[in-house]
Amino acid sequence: MHPKDISIHDYTYLLPPEKIAAFPLAQRDASKLLVYLNGNITEDTYRNIAQYIPAQSLLVFNNTKVIQARLLFQKDTGGVIEIFCLEPYEALCEYSSIMQQKDHVRWKCMIGGAGKWKGGTLNKTVEIREAKVVVEVALVEKLSDAYVVELSWQPADLTVAEIFEAAGDMPLPPYIKRKAEAGDKERYQTVYAKHEGSVAAPTAGLHFTPGIFKSFAEKNITRTEVTLHVGAGTFKPVKAAVMQGHEMHAEWIDVDIATIQQLAGNTEGCTVAVGTTSLRTIESLYWMGVKALLYPGAAIDALSIQQWDVYEPPLAGTAVHTKDALQALQAWMQSNNMNRLFTTTQILIAPGYTFKVAKAIITNFHQPQSTLLLLVAAAIGHNWKSVYAYALENEFRFLSYGDGSLLFIE
Repeated sequence: MHPKDISIHDYTYLLPPEKIAAFPLAQRDASKLLVYLNGNITEDTYRNIAQYIPAQSLLVFNNTKVIQARLLFQKDTGGVIEIFCLEPYEALCEYSSIMQQKDHVRWKCMIGGAGKWKGGTLNKTVEIREAKVVVEVALVEKLSDAYVVELSWQPADLTVAEIFEAAGDMPLPPYIKRKAEAGDKERYQTVYAKHEGSVAAPTAGLHFTPGIFKSFAEKNITRTEVTLHVGAGTFKPVKAAVMQGHEMHAEWIDVDIATIQQLAGNTEGCTVAVGTTSLRTIESLYWMGVKALLYPGAAIDALSIQQWDVYEPPLAGTAVHTKDALQALQAWMQSNNMNRLFTTTQILIAPGYTFKVAKAIITNFHQPQSTLLLLVAAAIGHNWKSVYAYALENEFRFLSYGDGSLLFIE
């Protein structure tokens, strides 16, 4: 079956509200861990995860950092307008340069209470380095699915990263029915977060600690990092009856050539993706390599992966070894004098997909009828139902602040 024909109603289960974790556990690595291997399910805690990963494996982490992207402005009448900043609204060469922009910036966003905002500017005053800073927002344009606003501030020599840090709140997912608290600033962020740009955490990584990393080193399990900036589209519900009617969200990935070389050198070993974002990134790299083989002179935009690319000609049916594809991508980057690959992927991984790079995935438990649940079903087939039933029956906590799983791909 082509994934376009998948009925999302076949990928549902009953998720009682009390199973959704509203808060993280006091200790990151105390979260429960479900291990699925060859049809068998066992459980443990994250602090012991190294026991279940083969020695000399390669783990791939997403080192994106969540920005405090939820900005609240109060109108003169007392009403509150919520600006949820999604992504920069301008040509991107890399996120780091955007986050260092000063004076003003345009951002694509969702607006809570947009009907009550009749135009003009809104402002709020925050404190940065013991100085008063005035932040203003103006509505620029209404798009089909969002808005464009212009943020500006005085003093103008501050960066937009500093503005988000001081003026914004942590953007907890919509299914966490509470306001962000001070503790979320640390806990809705991985301990290895580096590059600002996400509006949602790569939640599979929230469980990892320096102690776990030490246990990996003792077992000769190596780590590498990619960057995929998680957008709000990760929570976008599938409203269409079949997947053909659903538009997958595109996300920015940033990967250096040394990481691609590591992946190419581990094709005979066990590569484990930490999170669905890391998985989507490394699988996309394979297909970008196939494109580089098919179109050696292609521009970078031509390498980006669209939603159905991997299921249809010319990519579908190609028999390119993983190592050959990744090395072709390396060669393409070298011929274009690039040390880092910065582009987008819209890849949809659903039942019918054949994994090319990852041998296992570490991931939390996902919402019913979501593209993330489709990804899990692609990895372990119909046994996703047994895994989720086990988790529900054995007091696992679900979604972003919940427990997680190590699933070996079948």
